[in-house]
Amino acid sequence: MNCRYLICLAVSFIPAGAQTLASLVNETLRNNREILAAQKKYEAARQRPAQASSLPDPTLSIGSASNGPPWPGAGLGANPTSNVGFAVSQQVPYPGKRKLRGEIAQKEADAEFEAYLAVRLNVIERLKQAYHELHHAQVSIESVKRSQDLLRTILQISEARYAVGRASQQDVFKAQTQFSIFEAQLVRYEQELASKEIEINALLDRRPGGHIEVPEEMSAGELKASLPELLSHARTQSPALAREQKLVERTDLSANLARKDYYPDYTVSGGYFNQGSMAPMWQLRVDVQIPAYFWRKQRAAVAEQAFAASDARHSYEAADVEIEARIREEYTVAETARKLADLYKKSVSPEARLALESSLAGYETGALDFLPVFSNFMNVVDYELAHHEQIMQFHVALARLEEMTGMELEP
Repeated sequence: MNCRYLICLAVSFIPAGAQTLASLVNETLRNNREILAAQKKYEAARQRPAQASSLPDPTLSIGSASNGPPWPGAGLGANPTSNVGFAVSQQVPYPGKRKLRGEIAQKEADAEFEAYLAVRLNVIERLKQAYHELHHAQVSIESVKRSQDLLRTILQISEARYAVGRASQQDVFKAQTQFSIFEAQLVRYEQELASKEIEINALLDRRPGGHIEVPEEMSAGELKASLPELLSHARTQSPALAREQKLVERTDLSANLARKDYYPDYTVSGGYFNQGSMAPMWQLRVDVQIPAYFWRKQRAAVAEQAFAASDARHSYEAADVEIEARIREEYTVAETARKLADLYKKSVSPEARLALESSLAGYETGALDFLPVFSNFMNVVDYELAHHEQIMQFHVALARLEEMTGMELEP
């Protein structure tokens, strides 16, 4: 059997039924319930500004004043205080209050829109992470199976050497034990694969049990943006940060509205009263709401909004610091994973395979004992799995950077 054939990686290809990440993202955006719920919440918030900036509903009053008998209209035309009529009153907030209330509601709607975008990015980040972890589990299963095939060859050689007294029984037991360890690894990776398929189907709002096909091979690729570019983009485009900024603006407007409550609202009313044969009576009236207890009510409200504004600014600054720290961390993870994946692919794994080929040939001829062969074999296994793990770490870090910055980094 050709040892080089057993050791080399399989040729990369995408199965006919494989689902691209882009198609899964599009399906998620259409069907995911979290995204749809956030969208409806934003659409509901869009209806509030018009309500908040409108005048209160007017009041219509219908009544009568009677003299003598208690029924309506008694004494009408004979007594000047008997009448039947109606009045309309309209409460009018102090100038500027309605506009401020509308602007506050608009800022709240803008914050809900940013929250909706944040939910979209978060769901897509979880989808991409699960997708790449699913891919890693699938590749690891194939890698372990290839390693089992090679281990069978090594085990056959060990058993043949043991049969003629050129190897110890311990060599055979060691190879058999490692074969059982591979079986345990397969069970663990298959559980991981099933778990990620369940997670992806839930994000896609599919029925449970659906199989997700992924490409057999992926590369780490390149970082499309520098760290300063990511940080700059996050400050202007990150939905999480933009939402905090909208809340800061909302509290500033609320503080202005609280200060305007020192000024009175008023109610304008007018009425018409029929007095029978006498001339009709007209009424025009203005009622002013006096902020008589301003030292307990309005002053406290202004202080409350000042504290709320300070709280909103601190929350924005905390979010800014947290996002910057996370971007720096994930950028370091992505950069390191890309370098390690490149190193494993170009030097570490090829050199380990060459060492295994050389030692395996020496073991077959009797020039080497079992221990160097087994050590080189395990190096090949570990380095291949480590290579694919670094590819996964790179793509997961990109997905997290996309969520925090709002920048597309992965096609």
